[in-house]
Amino acid sequence: MTATTVPPATTTEAAPVRRTARPIPTTRLVKVELRKMFNTRSGFWMLISIGVLSVIATGAVIIFAPDSAVTYESFATAIGFPMSVILPMIAILAVTSEWSQRSGLTTFTLVPRRGRVIGAKAIATVLVGLGSMAVAVAVGAVGNLAGSALAGVDTVWDVSLSTAPQIVLGNLVGMAIGFTLGVVLRASAAAITGYFVVSLVLPGILELLALVREWFLDLQPWIDWNYTQVELFEGATNTGEEWAMLGSTTMIWIVLPLVGGLLSLRRSEVK
Repeated sequence: MTATTVPPATTTEAAPVRRTARPIPTTRLVKVELRKMFNTRSGFWMLISIGVLSVIATGAVIIFAPDSAVTYESFATAIGFPMSVILPMIAILAVTSEWSQRSGLTTFTLVPRRGRVIGAKAIATVLVGLGSMAVAVAVGAVGNLAGSALAGVDTVWDVSLSTAPQIVLGNLVGMAIGFTLGVVLRASAAAITGYFVVSLVLPGILELLALVREWFLDLQPWIDWNYTQVELFEGATNTGEEWAMLGSTTMIWIVLPLVGGLLSLRRSEVK
């Protein structure tokens, strides 16, 4: 008998192909962050309050302002005051909600690159701010038309087109301060308290220091962000030096703290 050798069986099955997970697009992240800003009670009512307070401020000007003061600037000033407070609060809550609502662990698990999440929050915050200002502008315009008609005076549009972008920029600067405090402190109560300190208490201290120390008088516009913000609201930022002052205060109060906060956020433990 002769032995026959049988060759080993060959397998023709191919190894499974591993699919590469595609990163979540930024547009989807922004949409999610916009939805988050409306989902919570605090965020929802904060956004609703912009429209409500705009209508209340417009009605107050129509009822109480003398006929000579029924101008678009009066309506813009009345509406701008509550907006200058509410918009930074919205920016703060957009960041701190991940920690106050305890959703940060889920968010940063789905999107490990935390910088992308913060960037999406910043874009969503700017979009909400621009939308809110558009609503306020429309309410003020309607109030100006209605107020002048009721008072029997000519409609006065005394806010120039060159001033309007500066007013928008002034509101965005306030939102950026709030956003920065949210990134640095990552706690709603602490960030809101910090905003009122830097926007209400600190300017008074710097103003007093400028009065008692002559050498600080020329230095104040370069370090006081509230000073440069008021200049924007008044449309008085026109020269190169004034824009340089705005850049200096932005660097001190927004850019440097934001960079430090982002570095800390990337290394901090999320619970």
